[in-house]
Amino acid sequence: RPARCYPAGMEIRPATPADLPTLLPLVERFWVFEKLPWEQVDVRRVMGALLADPTLGRVLIAEHEQQISGYLTLTFGYSIEHRGRDALVDELYVEPATRGLGTGTLLLEAAAEVCCALGITRVHLEVDHTNPRAHALYARLGFRGQDRQLLTRPL
Repeated sequence: RPARCYPAGMEIRPATPADLPTLLPLVERFWVFEKLPWEQVDVRRVMGALLADPTLGRVLIAEHEQQISGYLTLTFGYSIEHRGRDALVDELYVEPATRGLGTGTLLLEAAAEVCCALGITRVHLEVDHTNPRAHALYARLGFRGQDRQLLTRPL
C-alpha cells in the first residue's frame, strides 16, 4: 500500500492505557450524541480493559494539531459465517469542530489496516437509522447493510 497521506496536522495512532483520562470525555460526548445511558465507572473499567489487553481489540486516536479530535474502538470476535476472526467498530466519534476533515475515513482505514495485519477478514459496525452522514461515509468505504437485525440480551 502507498504511504498514508494525512491532512496537515493530522495523525492516527494506537491508544495506550495512559490515554484513558483524555479519552473518557470524548467517549461521554459520543454516548450523549448516541443517546446511550452514560455510566462513567463501567465505561472507565471496560475501556481500560480494552486498552490494556490487545487480544480484545484496539483503540485508535485521531489527533489534529496535537489535540485528540476523535477515536475508534475496534473489538475482536470469531464467526463461522464470516469464516474466522472478525471485528466490530464498536464506537467511532469525531469532535464536531474537526468533522469534514476526513478524520472518520482515516480512522476507519487505519482500523482496516489493523484487521488486515491480524488476518481479520470482516469488519462490522452499527449505525443509527437517523444518521445519513454516517451512512454515506460507511457506504463510500464499502460497508453494506444486511437483511438481518442485531438483537441483544443483557446478561
